Amino acid sequence: MAKPDLKSFVPATRDEMLARGWDGIDILIISGDAYVDHPTFGAPLIARILLDAGFKVGIIAQPDWKNPDSLKTFGRPRLACAISAGNIDSMLKIYTAGRRMRREDMYSEDGEVGKCPPHASVVYAQLARQAFSGINVIIGGVEASLRRVAHYDYWQDKMRPSVLVDSKANLLCYGLGELTMLEIFERLDKNESLANIRGTCRYLDGKESTSFTPDENCIELPSFEDVRDDKHAIMRLTKIVEANMNPWNAKRLYQKTNGRILLIEPPRIPMTSEQFDKFCELPFTNLPHWSYKGKIPAWEMIKDSITVVRGCPGGCAFCGLVSHQGRHLISRTKESVVRTITKLSQQPFFHGTISDIGGPAGNIYGHHPHDEKICKACKRLSCIFPSMCKNYCADERPLISLLDKVSALQKVKHVFINSGVRLDLALIQPKLTEKIIRNHVSGQISVAPEHLDSDVLYNMRKGKAGEFEQFRKIFDAINNKTGKKQYIVPYFISNFPSCTEKQMKVVDDYLAKSNWKLQQVQDFIPLPMTMGCAMYCAETLPDGTPIKVNKGLAERRTQKEMLVGKKQNKFGAKKFGNKKWTKR
Repeated sequence: MAKPDLKSFVPATRDEMLARGWDGIDILIISGDAYVDHPTFGAPLIARILLDAGFKVGIIAQPDWKNPDSLKTFGRPRLACAISAGNIDSMLKIYTAGRRMRREDMYSEDGEVGKCPPHASVVYAQLARQAFSGINVIIGGVEASLRRVAHYDYWQDKMRPSVLVDSKANLLCYGLGELTMLEIFERLDKNESLANIRGTCRYLDGKESTSFTPDENCIELPSFEDVRDDKHAIMRLTKIVEANMNPWNAKRLYQKTNGRILLIEPPRIPMTSEQFDKFCELPFTNLPHWSYKGKIPAWEMIKDSITVVRGCPGGCAFCGLVSHQGRHLISRTKESVVRTITKLSQQPFFHGTISDIGGPAGNIYGHHPHDEKICKACKRLSCIFPSMCKNYCADERPLISLLDKVSALQKVKHVFINSGVRLDLALIQPKLTEKIIRNHVSGQISVAPEHLDSDVLYNMRKGKAGEFEQFRKIFDAINNKTGKKQYIVPYFISNFPSCTEKQMKVVDDYLAKSNWKLQQVQDFIPLPMTMGCAMYCAETLPDGTPIKVNKGLAERRTQKEMLVGKKQNKFGAKKFGNKKWTKR
């Protein structure tokens, strides 16, 4: 085996640090995922950005979380430890909707479970303090973002305070952290205060909490104690947080917790397309770290794909994406995407197929407001639900042009869209939808109708009941023209709050009538900070209307078994031939 280039990765070993001529580091990044040097992995992305800004950065991926010495590879960091649980919440990574241990961790070598601890942000923060007494600790990533205020933990079935409180970190970075983390470490480097940084939360000490005086730009959230003791308080909290997600008009929030003040600064103004381009084009190897001998399943899935857009305009009630990335879209320029794919085509594992050009959805690239001033003043929770905002420009031309440019590249044979296609947008983008179905489907296309009952869809903040059938007719008609055998892979959610057995049967009857065997069904998981979670806890709609909520595993079993049947393999699916299909 050829000797690895010790300067090609952000240092993950002492030898790599010494190869750069460093005798120590400024910042230690600790991640709950294996180290894959790729911009879709959050911790390596932040590491590359900080390295590019001139900081000496080291990464320790999935340390032994019971041994503080596992963090001492580079010695004591000069400035701080920056912690991320990984690309998804650690509890979601470890446990299923049935609160059982998963059999595979997609973000670990060979899918090995147990490499990332439960509540990893808290565990790693405590480990860092044990390893380096008095060190500054900054937490961020999806887990910290969605747990930034008092929240419900489904797997523990209890209310918890902000993860900042539990972790005793100095600061919590929420949302897209590229610019926020830069500002944090630039301030630490200059020995400046970490107060008043957008996209962060601070837990004020006793003196600061006593002297804190809210002004007209502050809104008080229900206290942690209220959320813990009153099941309706989480609904009040969620509505306030949702109303203050637009960074241009959001107010500062605060929450009383254990006799002190948790202060949540407004969200950060989104980065520009030019900044997005720059960050994605930093000198990533786009490979797992050379020290791994086995495969990392998450990288195997995305190694040939390109993320071209951040943010989601949908605001679905069950999804935490809008609480983390926001609803304002940032799209990379076509020139940047072409440069990235040209670089990808030089990789030895590349065989001419781009597996995905997408993001939160496969058909939102290049969308933008007609008038930015209207968008900056907007208080809507979704650009698309319950109807399309008149200021939202769902322009299909940018993605059509991008697909044409990429398809024309010399070493590219196939370009696919494997990110889920939004049905509501697909129906108003006829040229793009036909182009995708004709030329950019890898045999199957993913869509997420989630449900087919009108009332449940409304409560989910999804589209209308007939959209899936409309799309299916378009899909079949185009395939008939081209003579291609292609398939739709729809995703449905069982046990969403307010969904009755009768309403779930609407989906079951449709599938039976269509002789459809599902590849995947998601049993509802109330993710922290989502409206679906608030509905689950409060057992009401946002307007206070009482609803039926299935909570116990026995209660939830009926709806799930309508769609997936009783016998499953370890992936939750019955195998038929070389594909995994559920048995109905």
